[in-house]
Amino acid sequence: MGSRTRTLAAVLGIPVLSATLVACSGGGKPAPAPAVTSGGPAATPTTPAAPATHPFTGGRSGLGNPVLAVKIDNTRPARPQQGLRSADIVYVEQVEGGETRIMAIFSSKLPARLGPVRSARISDLHILRQYGRPAFAFSGVQSKMKPYIRRAPVGDVSQDNGGTSYFRVSGRPMPYNLFTSPKALLAQASKATTGPKDIGFRFGPPPDGGKATKGFTARWPSDQMSFTWSAGDRRWLVSHFGAPDQAAEGGRLGAPTIVVQYARTGRSRFHDFLGSYTPLIETTGTGKALVLRDGKSYDARWSRPAEDQGTTFTTASGSPMTFAPGQVWVVLVNDGKPRIP
Repeated sequence: MGSRTRTLAAVLGIPVLSATLVACSGGGKPAPAPAVTSGGPAATPTTPAAPATHPFTGGRSGLGNPVLAVKIDNTRPARPQQGLRSADIVYVEQVEGGETRIMAIFSSKLPARLGPVRSARISDLHILRQYGRPAFAFSGVQSKMKPYIRRAPVGDVSQDNGGTSYFRVSGRPMPYNLFTSPKALLAQASKATTGPKDIGFRFGPPPDGGKATKGFTARWPSDQMSFTWSAGDRRWLVSHFGAPDQAAEGGRLGAPTIVVQYARTGRSRFHDFLGSYTPLIETTGTGKALVLRDGKSYDARWSRPAEDQGTTFTTASGSPMTFAPGQVWVVLVNDGKPRIP
């Protein structure tokens, strides 16, 4: 285990993900569930008040809705994807071979159907810890990762558990034809969180400064995505290798705020059947970021002290980096040159 991985493991907030990270970095078994201890009469649970605005979008709809995370393919055969336009937050993560995959977060609204749904990765569990206990939908995981899914604070509504919530659509080859109904998934996610929590995002007018920017291109070893400002749409439009990313339900993919988060991309213990290792993206700690909003780019810093805490973003002066209300894309790229770990 390297020094950076030991440091990351030391700050994890719960035994579950501490064990996950140890296993990811080269060995060990999942830690047993912590023992329940008695410390006197149990406190009467209270239901927290709904926030004034949605912590994922800065809007006023769906404030008490449950949280659903869904893994979506992002390779050429999977496009155009359906349902991403309704997501509150879209994470772009590197996977095996330098390709990317999406984890979309839904709460304020739900699309009628969503897909193509694909398998989960270990970095998802580290990202999702800050959301409390969301429902998590995916097509499956390799057998070595199943213990970590079981121990993670998520409501597992994967294809193995989702029943008729998943279905195959015509006109697409396997495995790019697996779709799901978010509404049906949440009906089965009895153990999922009851509402969104603060994950560190702040919304409001743009901060002072910033640099007028027409676009930005994020690169991975085998993928490339561009974000181009559209003054007419008031959002950044998404392209893949120069080709516009269209939504299957119509329209163009894009968001008012794009967060390019630079995070170290290391090697986990997991790999695919070809022997390509699954990246482990370190999303706790601190690092640099580039935030795109309102036709400008802002140099920023991100900070996440522990996995059960949110990720905050600040400007170069240390002030909160506010996002434009609406959908947010968090594009995770390596802190350095694109690399396959």
